[in-house]
Formats: sequence, C-alpha cells, structure tokens
Amino acid sequence: MDFIYQDPYPILKDDTQYKKISSDYVKVEQLGDREILTVDPKGLELMAQEAMNDVSFMLRTAHLQKLKNILDDPEATDNDRFVAYNLLQNAAVAVEGELPSCQDTGTAIVMAKKGENVYTGADDAEWLSRGIFNTYQNKNLRYSQIVPISMFEEKNSGSNLPAQIDIYSKKGASYEFLFLAKGGGSANKTYLYQKTKSLLNEKSMDEFIHEKIKDLGTSACPPYHLALVIGGTSAEANLAAVKKASAGYFDHLPTTGNMAGQAFRDLEWEARVHKICQESQIGAQFGGKYFTHDVRVIRLPRHAASCPVGLGVSCSADRNIKAKITKEGIFLEQLETNPKQFLPEVPPHLEAPVEIDLNRPMAEILAELSKYPIKTRLKLNGTLIVARDIAHAKIKELLDAGKPMPEYFKNHPVYYAGPAKTPDGMPSGSFGPTTAGRMDVYVEEFQKAGGSMVMLAKGNRTAEVKDACQKYGGFYLGSIGGPAAILAQDNILKVEVVDFEELGMEAVRKITVKNFPAFIITDDKGNDFFANL
Repeated sequence: MDFIYQDPYPILKDDTQYKKISSDYVKVEQLGDREILTVDPKGLELMAQEAMNDVSFMLRTAHLQKLKNILDDPEATDNDRFVAYNLLQNAAVAVEGELPSCQDTGTAIVMAKKGENVYTGADDAEWLSRGIFNTYQNKNLRYSQIVPISMFEEKNSGSNLPAQIDIYSKKGASYEFLFLAKGGGSANKTYLYQKTKSLLNEKSMDEFIHEKIKDLGTSACPPYHLALVIGGTSAEANLAAVKKASAGYFDHLPTTGNMAGQAFRDLEWEARVHKICQESQIGAQFGGKYFTHDVRVIRLPRHAASCPVGLGVSCSADRNIKAKITKEGIFLEQLETNPKQFLPEVPPHLEAPVEIDLNRPMAEILAELSKYPIKTRLKLNGTLIVARDIAHAKIKELLDAGKPMPEYFKNHPVYYAGPAKTPDGMPSGSFGPTTAGRMDVYVEEFQKAGGSMVMLAKGNRTAEVKDACQKYGGFYLGSIGGPAAILAQDNILKVEVVDFEELGMEAVRKITVKNFPAFIITDDKGNDFFANL
C-alpha cells in the first residue's frame, strides 16, 4: 500500500465574517527563500483581550436568528416562546457592554493553529493569558477559577486564570484561533461513553441517542447547539472534537468519509438526532419542541477495540469567536451588534403568571405554592437568599457540628446563583441561576433542619430531591437559564452580603427581586416536571 497522509479535519472553507482590529504588531521578513510573519506578542494580548470582551457581551447573528425562528414557529409552545423571547431581550441588554450575557462568564479557552512560518519570539500562551486577564479585570465579569492549595483546600484565583490554551502547528504563515468562554453548566454536560462496534447499526444507535439525550437535561440552558461525535483515535481526541463541533468549528467538514480516515459530518444522522430532541418534549427548558437549535454529528476513525462516543452542547450563551493573524493584520469574527432587530414588535402572548409574595412567612409561601400544579408560571416578588456550592458546604459543616440551621435559610427561599461584578450605579451584576443538581446532596438534610424549603435554580434534579420535597413539604422552582443580564437590569433591586463574605461570588447574599420569572418544577405532592417526560 502507498503512503497517504490525510488532514484529519479537512475544513473545506471559512465563510466567517471578520473585522480588522489592528494593522500593527505584524510584519513580513525574509529568511532565505522563506517569508516569515513576525508577530509582536503584544498583538496576541490585544487579540485575546478583544475576543474575550466581544464574546462576553455579543452573540453570533446566526444564533440570534435561530431564537427568532422559535418565535415565528407555530409549533413552538408558549414555554419555548417565553424562553426565546427572554434570551433575545437579554442579548439586547448585554450588547451594551456593561452586563455580560451570562453571570458565569466562563473558563477562557483558546484553541490555536500556528503556521510554521509565524514567529513571535515569546511564550504565546503567556501573552494570550495577559489579554484574557485584562478583560476579566476591567469588565464586569466573574472570577470562576478555583485553584488548589492542597488536596482539599481551594481558593478563587481572583483573575479567572488559568485559561486553557492549546496551540497546534500547521503549514503556512497565518495564525488561526477559536476563543470560547465555557460556563460550568454546559461544560458539565459533556459526556464520554466508551462503546464498541455493537453500537454501529441503526437500531442500536437510535436507542442509544434516545436514552442519552435525557442525560443532558436542561441545566446547561437550552436551546442547545448539540454535538455528537462517534469514534476517535483516543477518548481525548473525541472530546476535543465535541467541543469544537458544538462551537460550529467543524461546520465545513466533508460529508463523506474516505480510506485515509478524514472526519466528516453525517447530515442524515444530524436530522435524525434533531428530530429525537424535538420529540423528547423537553423543549427550551420547560417543555416544548426546542431542546436544540441544531445538531452536529461528526464521524471519526477509531481503534478496532474501542468506539468512544462524545456528547456535548454549546448553551444559550453561545460564546464562541474565531480570530486570525495574517500579514494584513489582526482580525476577529464579527458578532452581532444589533440584537434588537430580532425582537418582535409585540411580545408573544402568554397566560398571566401567578404572583408570589416572598416576604410572607415561609409557611404561607408554601401553602400558596401548594395550590398550583407543576409547570405553573410564577412571578416572584420579595426576598431571596443566594447560596451555591461552597456556601452549602459551609452550612453543612455547621449542622455536622451540632449548630442550628441559619435563620435566613429557614425564612427565605434559596436562589442557587453567583453574580458577576456589579457595574457602577447598578444594584447587581449579571445574576442568573446556576445548576440545581450540584446542591442535590444537601436537600434532604437541609429540609429536615427547616431550610431550603423553596429552592430556585435551573435544570433537572434527582429523585432524592423530589422525595425530600414530598416528605417535608418543599418546592423546587425553575428559573430560565441564560438571561442573566436582563434579570440584573429589570428584576433585582437590591443585593447585600449576609454571610461568608470571604467566599467572593460564593458568599451568601440577600437579594430583593421584582417580577422575577419562575416555574414550579417539583412540588410537595411528589410531582416533578422532568420525571413526567
């Protein structure tokens, strides 16, 4: 057999619209018969800074159009339209550059391909990190990176560093980039399944997809851009492909395979998986058709003894942006600067929500919620306590030490969230819900102690939470995952720290809310919206 080398991922074209951000920092020098593109590393810093800024406040035009499509679809449910409309409103607020689209402003991830004839004379990852640092320091973004001091002691880095930076080599004299701000919710919904040849037939694949789609749930803020990758020379290669596919990076792969093992998109299975997602009735978070905007199915070569399968998503905060450096300058993907154009003149008609006064005694709040079935849309007014992972662990330490449940956890509903930085003159930074499932292990113990009787967050929960709510008379309310900017602008009136101030964004806060949207997901009678799907 003759030797054949195949580019593993032969992207056939790049139709990205770019804007030039600088003509500086680049020059062409001659080295023998080779032209070398010399890049001042300060150009890398500028590019990373601008990329992370744009991607924190703006979205791709195509993504916003897909939200508009939901509003125009007569088959969309009221819940689908409600979520889509809120996400478009959120985009219109975020684009102003003060409130990021999501409070979880993510892990900064950079994937780069550096041409052999590109020279920087520096540690490129350091200069890219400098740019990322600048944006997170100077904008109203959240520091989410937790660094280990020892096996069990951790601290917030206070800078959102370290970033994940992967640089590959390629031919030529250009430098190509994909920047991502990857939130914890969607990152946690990346799955690897170690399968075998037995999966590779229509019946088994169909059954597998029906089963695993529900693993995704809604905690990563659908509608999703979903990626399914079958195969891979290693598990690591599979998962790397999942991330890039969910970001649209592989949209222009070939659509057929070859004997050299090129990656390709399977358009037939993309349509089939998309239909399965629509028929799941999970919808855009609270039931309906739009669990996914679209699906990418990528087929890769594999070792004969293994068949890794990866499943992952890019969420409603679809924060992906491409960049490149050429001899003409430094360029960034042009994101949408006018999301208001996608908002309809008249909001979608929806049934009026039930208003809940959160300043009443907890027993009265519980009695009021008990009147309504699951899926009831609510409008919350009053006081919430905000606490998430580390705060819950701290409160468990108090209970384990024989101390009482803090009164604030008994007297008020608890909102699982962690805010971004607060802009000048505003009561709150972007402040959307975090994933409820991470707090599931605490619910039974906390409700037994009189706390967490009403919980507000995003996503589906375990049967243990349903059982605890039935046993102790509690409720779990779902908030829309994604529109953190508009919640800060329109629904949060006051924020104050009440405990564990040293935890930064993980501190316990008391907030006052007005017309805060929510749905009854789990009630005091053993009913759960997601269990009924």
